[in-house]
Amino acid sequence: MTLAYAPGKVILFGEHAVVYGRPAIAVPVTEVQAQACIEPGVAGQGVVVVAPDLDRRVVVCEAADDEPLACIVRLTLETMGRERDPDLTVTITSTVPIARGMGSGAAVSTAIVRALAQHFHYWFPSRAISDLVYQTEVLYHGTPSGIDNTVVAFEKPIYFVKGVGWEVFWVGKPFWLAIADTGIKSSTREVVGDLRHGYQADPARYQPLFDRIGEIAVAARSAMEQGRTEALGQLMDENQALLREMGVSCPELDRLVMAAREGGAQGAKLSGAGRGGNIIALVAKETRGRVDMMLRLAGATNVIVTEVE
Repeated sequence: MTLAYAPGKVILFGEHAVVYGRPAIAVPVTEVQAQACIEPGVAGQGVVVVAPDLDRRVVVCEAADDEPLACIVRLTLETMGRERDPDLTVTITSTVPIARGMGSGAAVSTAIVRALAQHFHYWFPSRAISDLVYQTEVLYHGTPSGIDNTVVAFEKPIYFVKGVGWEVFWVGKPFWLAIADTGIKSSTREVVGDLRHGYQADPARYQPLFDRIGEIAVAARSAMEQGRTEALGQLMDENQALLREMGVSCPELDRLVMAAREGGAQGAKLSGAGRGGNIIALVAKETRGRVDMMLRLAGATNVIVTEVE
Protein backbone atom coordinates (compact mmCIF):
# COMPACT_ATOMS: atom_id res chain seq x y z
CA MET A 1 0.00 0.00 0.00
CA THR A 2 1.23 3.50 -0.89
CA LEU A 3 -0.28 6.63 0.69
CA ALA A 4 0.17 10.25 -0.35
CA TYR A 5 -1.53 13.46 0.64
CA ALA A 6 -2.10 17.03 -0.55
CA PRO A 7 -3.63 20.01 1.28
CA GLY A 8 -6.42 22.38 0.44
CA LYS A 9 -5.84 26.07 -0.16
CA VAL A 10 -7.44 29.48 0.04
CA ILE A 11 -6.81 32.57 -2.02
CA LEU A 12 -6.06 35.51 0.25
CA PHE A 13 -5.99 38.24 -2.38
CA GLY A 14 -6.41 38.62 -6.12
CA GLU A 15 -9.11 36.14 -7.16
CA HIS A 16 -10.59 36.82 -10.60
CA ALA A 17 -8.13 39.63 -11.33
CA VAL A 18 -5.41 36.97 -11.44
CA VAL A 19 -7.04 35.53 -14.57
CA TYR A 20 -6.28 38.86 -16.27
CA GLY A 21 -2.62 39.07 -15.37
CA ARG A 22 -2.77 40.74 -11.96
CA PRO A 23 -0.97 39.21 -8.97
CA ALA A 24 -2.65 36.98 -6.41
CA ILE A 25 -1.67 35.39 -3.10
CA ALA A 26 -2.72 31.94 -1.93
CA VAL A 27 -1.79 29.80 1.05
CA PRO A 28 -2.15 26.08 1.83
CA VAL A 29 -4.68 24.86 4.37
CA THR A 30 -3.33 21.67 5.92
CA GLU A 31 -6.36 21.18 8.18
CA VAL A 32 -8.08 19.63 5.15
CA GLN A 33 -6.40 17.11 2.83
CA ALA A 34 -6.90 14.73 -0.07
CA GLN A 35 -5.47 11.22 0.27
CA ALA A 36 -4.55 8.77 -2.49
CA CYS A 37 -4.04 5.12 -1.56
CA ILE A 38 -2.53 2.73 -4.12
CA GLU A 39 -2.92 -1.03 -3.80
CA PRO A 40 -2.28 -3.91 -6.22
CA GLY A 41 -5.26 -4.63 -8.42
CA VAL A 42 -6.69 -7.74 -10.02
CA ALA A 43 -4.65 -9.02 -12.98
CA GLY A 44 -5.82 -7.43 -16.20
CA GLN A 45 -7.89 -4.66 -14.62
CA GLY A 46 -5.46 -1.85 -15.41
CA VAL A 47 -5.64 1.27 -13.27
CA VAL A 48 -8.96 1.77 -11.52
CA VAL A 49 -9.62 4.96 -9.55
CA VAL A 50 -12.22 4.63 -6.80
CA ALA A 51 -13.72 7.65 -5.07
CA PRO A 52 -16.07 6.25 -2.40
CA ASP A 53 -17.03 9.72 -1.15
CA LEU A 54 -18.47 10.47 -4.58
CA ASP A 55 -19.63 6.91 -5.34
CA ARG A 56 -17.42 6.88 -8.44
CA ARG A 57 -15.32 4.20 -10.10
CA VAL A 58 -13.17 5.15 -13.10
CA VAL A 59 -11.46 2.53 -15.27
CA VAL A 60 -8.64 4.57 -16.72
CA CYS A 61 -8.22 2.65 -19.99
CA GLU A 62 -11.94 3.09 -20.76
CA ALA A 63 -12.40 6.68 -19.58
CA ALA A 64 -12.88 9.67 -21.87
CA ASP A 65 -10.04 12.09 -22.51
CA ASP A 66 -11.77 14.80 -20.46
CA GLU A 67 -12.19 12.65 -17.34
CA PRO A 68 -9.92 14.44 -14.80
CA LEU A 69 -9.15 11.42 -12.61
CA ALA A 70 -8.16 9.30 -15.60
CA CYS A 71 -6.30 12.22 -17.17
CA ILE A 72 -3.98 12.78 -14.21
CA VAL A 73 -3.19 9.05 -14.01
CA ARG A 74 -2.36 8.89 -17.72
CA LEU A 75 -0.24 12.03 -17.62
CA THR A 76 1.71 10.84 -14.59
CA LEU A 77 2.38 7.36 -15.97
CA GLU A 78 3.44 8.83 -19.32
CA THR A 79 5.80 11.31 -17.65
CA MET A 80 7.37 8.50 -15.64
CA GLY A 81 7.86 6.46 -18.81
CA ARG A 82 5.38 3.75 -17.77
CA GLU A 83 3.95 2.65 -21.11
CA ARG A 84 1.73 -0.23 -20.04
CA ASP A 85 -1.39 0.09 -17.90
CA PRO A 86 -0.40 -1.36 -14.50
CA ASP A 87 -2.92 -3.29 -12.44
CA LEU A 88 -3.56 -0.86 -9.61
CA THR A 89 -6.46 0.38 -7.53
CA VAL A 90 -6.20 4.04 -6.54
CA THR A 91 -8.62 4.99 -3.77
CA ILE A 92 -9.28 8.69 -3.27
CA THR A 93 -10.69 10.22 -0.10
CA SER A 94 -10.73 13.89 0.79
CA THR A 95 -11.75 16.28 3.53
CA VAL A 96 -11.28 19.27 1.21
CA PRO A 97 -14.78 20.69 0.59
CA ILE A 98 -15.90 20.44 -3.02
CA ALA A 99 -16.88 23.58 -4.96
CA ARG A 100 -15.88 25.84 -2.07
CA GLY A 101 -12.81 27.54 -3.52
CA MET A 102 -10.41 25.38 -1.51
CA GLY A 103 -8.72 23.58 -4.38
CA SER A 104 -10.39 20.20 -4.01
CA GLY A 105 -9.65 19.15 -7.59
CA ALA A 106 -6.02 20.25 -7.38
CA ALA A 107 -5.58 18.47 -4.05
CA VAL A 108 -6.95 15.18 -5.39
CA SER A 109 -4.81 15.35 -8.55
CA THR A 110 -1.69 16.24 -6.55
CA ALA A 111 -2.26 13.36 -4.15
CA ILE A 112 -2.59 10.95 -7.10
CA VAL A 113 0.65 12.18 -8.70
CA ARG A 114 2.53 11.87 -5.42
CA ALA A 115 1.15 8.38 -4.74
CA LEU A 116 2.02 7.06 -8.20
CA ALA A 117 5.50 8.56 -7.97
CA GLN A 118 6.11 6.96 -4.57
CA HIS A 119 4.72 3.63 -5.75
CA PHE A 120 7.13 3.48 -8.69
CA HIS A 121 10.04 5.07 -6.79
CA TYR A 122 10.06 8.11 -9.05
CA TRP A 123 10.85 11.65 -7.91
CA PHE A 124 8.90 14.67 -9.13
CA PRO A 125 9.97 18.19 -8.16
CA SER A 126 7.09 20.34 -6.95
CA ARG A 127 7.13 22.35 -10.18
CA ALA A 128 6.64 19.21 -12.27
CA ILE A 129 3.72 18.11 -10.09
CA SER A 130 2.15 21.56 -10.45
CA ASP A 131 2.51 21.47 -14.24
CA LEU A 132 0.86 18.04 -14.45
CA VAL A 133 -2.01 19.04 -12.19
CA TYR A 134 -2.63 22.22 -14.17
CA GLN A 135 -3.68 20.12 -17.14
CA THR A 136 -6.50 18.60 -15.10
CA GLU A 137 -7.42 22.02 -13.70
CA VAL A 138 -8.31 23.01 -17.27
CA LEU A 139 -10.81 20.14 -17.33
CA TYR A 140 -12.34 21.20 -14.02
CA HIS A 141 -12.42 24.96 -14.51
CA GLY A 142 -12.07 25.86 -18.17
CA THR A 143 -9.64 28.79 -17.93
CA PRO A 144 -7.88 28.41 -14.57
CA SER A 145 -5.28 30.89 -13.42
CA GLY A 146 -2.87 28.15 -12.33
CA ILE A 147 -2.70 29.33 -8.75
CA ASP A 148 -4.48 26.31 -7.22
CA ASN A 149 -2.12 23.68 -8.57
CA THR A 150 0.89 25.83 -7.65
CA VAL A 151 0.08 26.46 -4.00
CA VAL A 152 -1.15 22.89 -3.42
CA ALA A 153 1.96 21.34 -4.99
CA PHE A 154 4.42 23.59 -3.12
CA GLU A 155 2.46 23.79 0.17
CA LYS A 156 3.82 27.29 0.82
CA PRO A 157 2.44 30.83 0.50
CA ILE A 158 2.56 31.71 -3.18
CA TYR A 159 2.68 35.05 -4.98
CA PHE A 160 1.43 34.31 -8.47
CA VAL A 161 1.12 36.24 -11.74
CA LYS A 162 -0.42 34.34 -14.63
CA GLY A 163 1.85 34.16 -17.64
CA VAL A 164 4.75 35.67 -15.69
CA GLY A 165 5.50 33.26 -12.89
CA TRP A 166 5.19 32.63 -9.19
CA GLU A 167 7.30 32.97 -6.07
CA VAL A 168 7.27 31.16 -2.77
CA PHE A 169 7.57 33.65 0.06
CA TRP A 170 7.71 33.61 3.85
CA VAL A 171 5.58 35.51 6.33
CA GLY A 172 7.33 37.69 8.91
CA LYS A 173 4.85 36.76 11.63
CA PRO A 174 2.29 33.93 11.69
CA PHE A 175 -1.38 34.90 11.62
CA TRP A 176 -4.73 33.14 11.90
CA LEU A 177 -7.56 32.82 9.40
CA ALA A 178 -11.09 31.63 10.01
CA ILE A 179 -12.55 29.97 6.89
CA ALA A 180 -16.35 29.84 6.91
CA ASP A 181 -18.47 27.83 4.48
CA THR A 182 -21.75 29.26 3.17
CA GLY A 183 -22.93 25.75 2.33
CA ILE A 184 -23.46 26.85 -1.27
CA LYS A 185 -21.52 25.17 -4.06
CA SER A 186 -19.59 27.59 -6.24
CA SER A 187 -18.70 26.73 -9.83
CA THR A 188 -15.39 28.35 -10.74
CA ARG A 189 -16.02 27.60 -14.42
CA GLU A 190 -19.41 29.36 -14.40
CA VAL A 191 -18.40 32.41 -12.36
CA VAL A 192 -15.16 32.95 -14.29
CA GLY A 193 -17.08 32.52 -17.54
CA ASP A 194 -19.76 35.03 -16.54
CA LEU A 195 -17.12 37.55 -15.51
CA ARG A 196 -15.27 37.06 -18.79
CA HIS A 197 -18.45 37.85 -20.73
CA GLY A 198 -18.92 41.00 -18.66
CA TYR A 199 -15.32 42.05 -19.18
CA GLN A 200 -15.50 41.50 -22.93
CA ALA A 201 -18.68 43.57 -23.12
CA ASP A 202 -17.35 46.44 -21.00
CA PRO A 203 -13.57 46.31 -20.43
CA ALA A 204 -13.45 49.95 -19.30
CA ARG A 205 -15.54 49.04 -16.26
CA TYR A 206 -13.50 46.03 -15.17
CA GLN A 207 -9.93 47.13 -15.91
CA PRO A 208 -9.74 49.59 -12.98
CA LEU A 209 -11.20 46.98 -10.63
CA PHE A 210 -8.61 44.42 -11.72
CA ASP A 211 -5.84 47.00 -11.39
CA ARG A 212 -6.78 47.93 -7.83
CA ILE A 213 -7.11 44.29 -6.77
CA GLY A 214 -3.62 43.71 -8.13
CA GLU A 215 -2.29 46.68 -6.17
CA ILE A 216 -3.88 45.28 -3.01
CA ALA A 217 -2.13 41.93 -3.57
CA VAL A 218 1.24 43.69 -3.90
CA ALA A 219 0.63 45.63 -0.67
CA ALA A 220 -0.53 42.48 1.11
CA ARG A 221 2.61 40.54 0.23
CA SER A 222 4.75 43.34 1.62
CA ALA A 223 2.71 43.42 4.83
CA MET A 224 2.92 39.63 5.23
CA GLU A 225 6.67 39.52 4.68
CA GLN A 226 7.23 42.34 7.16
CA GLY A 227 4.94 40.80 9.77
CA ARG A 228 2.49 43.73 9.65
CA THR A 229 -0.60 41.59 10.02
CA GLU A 230 -2.65 44.55 11.25
CA ALA A 231 -2.53 45.96 7.71
CA LEU A 232 -4.04 42.84 6.16
CA GLY A 233 -7.52 43.35 7.57
CA GLN A 234 -8.05 46.69 5.84
CA LEU A 235 -6.74 45.26 2.58
CA MET A 236 -9.13 42.31 2.87
CA ASP A 237 -12.07 44.66 3.41
CA GLU A 238 -11.14 46.74 0.37
CA ASN A 239 -10.66 43.63 -1.76
CA GLN A 240 -14.12 42.42 -0.74
CA ALA A 241 -15.71 45.73 -1.74
CA LEU A 242 -14.17 45.40 -5.20
CA LEU A 243 -15.33 41.80 -5.56
CA ARG A 244 -18.85 42.89 -4.67
CA GLU A 245 -18.67 45.60 -7.31
CA MET A 246 -17.62 42.95 -9.83
CA GLY A 247 -20.76 40.97 -8.99
CA VAL A 248 -19.14 37.82 -7.64
CA SER A 249 -20.32 38.08 -4.04
CA CYS A 250 -23.81 37.09 -2.86
CA PRO A 251 -26.05 37.77 0.17
CA GLU A 252 -24.84 34.65 2.01
CA LEU A 253 -21.19 35.67 1.60
CA ASP A 254 -21.95 39.24 2.60
CA ARG A 255 -23.75 38.05 5.73
CA LEU A 256 -20.78 35.95 6.84
CA VAL A 257 -18.35 38.78 6.13
CA MET A 258 -20.40 41.10 8.33
CA ALA A 259 -20.73 38.48 11.08
CA ALA A 260 -16.96 37.96 11.13
CA ARG A 261 -16.35 41.66 11.53
CA GLU A 262 -18.96 41.91 14.28
CA GLY A 263 -17.21 39.05 16.05
CA GLY A 264 -13.95 40.96 16.14
CA ALA A 265 -12.22 39.95 12.91
CA GLN A 266 -9.78 42.54 11.64
CA GLY A 267 -11.01 42.04 8.08
CA ALA A 268 -12.95 39.56 5.95
CA LYS A 269 -13.64 38.74 2.32
CA LEU A 270 -14.84 35.98 0.06
CA SER A 271 -12.21 33.53 -1.13
CA GLY A 272 -12.25 31.84 -4.51
CA ALA A 273 -14.81 32.17 -7.28
CA GLY A 274 -17.59 33.62 -5.13
CA ARG A 275 -21.39 33.28 -5.42
CA GLY A 276 -21.08 30.67 -2.69
CA GLY A 277 -18.14 28.83 -1.22
CA ASN A 278 -16.16 30.38 1.62
CA ILE A 279 -15.23 33.61 3.27
CA ILE A 280 -11.96 34.13 5.10
CA ALA A 281 -11.52 36.35 8.16
CA LEU A 282 -8.35 37.62 9.81
CA VAL A 283 -8.55 36.72 13.50
CA ALA A 284 -6.33 36.82 16.56
CA LYS A 285 -5.95 34.08 19.15
CA GLU A 286 -8.15 36.02 21.55
CA THR A 287 -10.93 36.65 18.99
CA ARG A 288 -11.02 33.45 16.96
CA GLY A 289 -13.51 31.72 19.30
CA ARG A 290 -15.97 34.61 19.16
CA VAL A 291 -15.59 34.95 15.40
CA ASP A 292 -16.21 31.22 15.01
CA MET A 293 -19.41 31.51 17.08
CA MET A 294 -20.68 34.55 15.17
CA LEU A 295 -20.06 32.86 11.83
CA ARG A 296 -22.01 29.77 12.85
CA LEU A 297 -24.86 31.89 14.19
CA ALA A 298 -24.93 33.69 10.84
CA GLY A 299 -25.39 30.41 8.99
CA ALA A 300 -21.92 29.05 8.29
CA THR A 301 -22.15 25.29 7.80
CA ASN A 302 -18.52 24.81 8.86
CA VAL A 303 -15.67 26.91 10.18
CA ILE A 304 -11.97 26.01 9.91
CA VAL A 305 -9.32 28.02 11.74
CA THR A 306 -5.85 27.76 10.24
CA GLU A 307 -2.49 29.34 10.99
CA VAL A 308 -0.53 30.87 8.12
CA GLU A 309 3.21 30.69 8.74
